[in-house]
Amino acid sequence: MKLLRTVGFLWDASRGYRLRPWASPYIRWRMETYSGMPAEQIDRAAFWAFLGQERRRLSAFLKWAGEMRS
Repeated sequence: MKLLRTVGFLWDASRGYRLRPWASPYIRWRMETYSGMPAEQIDRAAFWAFLGQERRRLSAFLKWAGEMRS
């Protein structure tokens, strides 16, 4: 069940940009707020680098977000 809630959050967060999440204004805003990187500088490479560097913290956040959805 937890996995479904996590996937549900990701699905909602990337709405309209599911094949290119780095272009999502919402995801760019969240990354800018979290990392301080200007949203205009977030491209495909920066997005994947951020995911790689922050994977553990993002995993904890997604777990929390999944729990909040229920």
